Amino acid sequence: MAFLKTFPLYAALALVATACSQPAVRASQPVAVESPAPQPAGAAGPAVDPGAEAAAKAQAAWPKQPLTPDILFKFLIAEVAGQRGQIGVAQSTYLDLARETRDPRIARRAAEMSMFAHNPAGALAATKLWLAAEPDSETAQQTMAVLLLNGGNLAEAEPILRTLLKKEPANGFLHLTAVMGKIRGSQAGLEMVERLAADYPTLPEAHFAVAQAAASAGRNEAAIAALRKADTLRPGWEPAALLRAQILDQTSHADALAFMREFLAAHAEAREVRLAYARVLVSANRFDEARAEFARLARDFPRNAEVGFAAGLLSLQMGDAQAAHDFLAKTLEDNPRDPAAVYYYLGQAAEQMKQPEAAGAYYAGVAAGNYLVPARTRQAALLVEAGKPDEASALLKATRGENDAQNVRLIQAQAEVLRGSKQYTAVYAVLSDGLKRYPDSADLLYDHAMAAEKLGKLDVLEADLRRVIVLRPMDAQAYNALGYTLADRTRRLPEAIVLLDKALELSPEDPFILDSVGWAQYRSGNLPRAQEYLERAYKTRPDPEIAAHLGEVLWTRGQRDAASELWQSSLQNHPQNEVLLETLHRFKP
Repeated sequence: MAFLKTFPLYAALALVATACSQPAVRASQPVAVESPAPQPAGAAGPAVDPGAEAAAKAQAAWPKQPLTPDILFKFLIAEVAGQRGQIGVAQSTYLDLARETRDPRIARRAAEMSMFAHNPAGALAATKLWLAAEPDSETAQQTMAVLLLNGGNLAEAEPILRTLLKKEPANGFLHLTAVMGKIRGSQAGLEMVERLAADYPTLPEAHFAVAQAAASAGRNEAAIAALRKADTLRPGWEPAALLRAQILDQTSHADALAFMREFLAAHAEAREVRLAYARVLVSANRFDEARAEFARLARDFPRNAEVGFAAGLLSLQMGDAQAAHDFLAKTLEDNPRDPAAVYYYLGQAAEQMKQPEAAGAYYAGVAAGNYLVPARTRQAALLVEAGKPDEASALLKATRGENDAQNVRLIQAQAEVLRGSKQYTAVYAVLSDGLKRYPDSADLLYDHAMAAEKLGKLDVLEADLRRVIVLRPMDAQAYNALGYTLADRTRRLPEAIVLLDKALELSPEDPFILDSVGWAQYRSGNLPRAQEYLERAYKTRPDPEIAAHLGEVLWTRGQRDAASELWQSSLQNHPQNEVLLETLHRFKP
């Protein structure tokens, strides 16, 4: 179990050995202890480490008791049970041990195990034992407060929080909202934070915590008032400004932008607010202004990889590939958090700049992560465009994904390369091999079905698509593909219409499903309804295959001029579409 990796068995045994192996205290003869020799006046004594001194004091307070066979046996049971995934056994055994030994470390372990087992009652019982044995432990107090708040017990939690806040009030208030659990967003939670903050009227973090609680409870006006007070106490404090902008942005981009402009006019050096300002400008589709802000940030903070990356992506979105390339190339020099993402978008910029070799080199720089498969797919596409489909296939075949989803996508990409060169038998073979590795991959089953259709293997297509429907019962495209094939290639029209009606129910505005429904109506002889569905489909998406079907219905209904005009118009934009060409060949308008 992942949890137990943080506390391996040997370490746990060491804990018990130190906590419980001291012999029982017996009466003994006094032992003479030599006093240290007096030091000369003015001589410096050994340096005292306050942390070590505190640890020694805490250790001296731990209970001393024999490591009995019963204690050791229970401890081993708990650890082995935990490592075998029997968390309930481990949790209850540790709790029994904590009650028996009253050792704070075992009680802490029992609390951790109870939380891992999602047993709040056990966690609370263990933490009470822990706190009783180690009342000054800040960690025990924090754990107790969190458990009480999650249980909605404000009355017991509030005095503990008050004690904790006295130690580090500023830091405590900054993290207060994060520990409020189930009461976060409630009026009771807000009132509790207000009571705690009342003891610190001149502390900006206290007003910030009130603002967070008020915003979480939907009391935005109270939140803004608290943030104004925080700003009065600490002018230019960015966390307070960011929260205020976030609250304003919930209802109005314009109000949020106006506030941030005013704040930045007074505090031009506020990097985080300026970054948020640029992002809100993007959300408001004010790209030119956003890019100007990102460019300013890049100038003011030239070593900030996050800023350069954002500026590069925005430039790419605006079609300025050269600027995107420059920002992203600079980002690589600044130790970005995810270099693979930077390399990927550099490849995108190079493609926009019509530099396929440079793009391929950038994509090759993506060695792992979420961008691995998209990068290899683009590399392969560039190789195909360069007339090197075999190299593209070899590249994809040699790439190993980091998980099953990536490997499935790589198999699909291999099939796509082969499909582009109309090697349908090879496409079918690649997908068949892929299904041996991932037999329940709905994506591979769907692609395999489409490959089977190209080879006339309708029995395979039907089996694959019915399996997809079992795996993904809400997959409209699976119903659509099976229904269309049955309508187009068989006489099983009533069955096809049922499948297509289900597809349309799941995705009522999908133009390809509307096309399939119209085609099934045409094959059933219902020409008016066929024309109605096909016209809706073509209006939504003027696809050449939809044009082919609609034209055939118009032709059959005697509207031959309209059919010819539609076909010729679509042919101008899609001169190589196979379905359109086959339809024109049959009717020869």
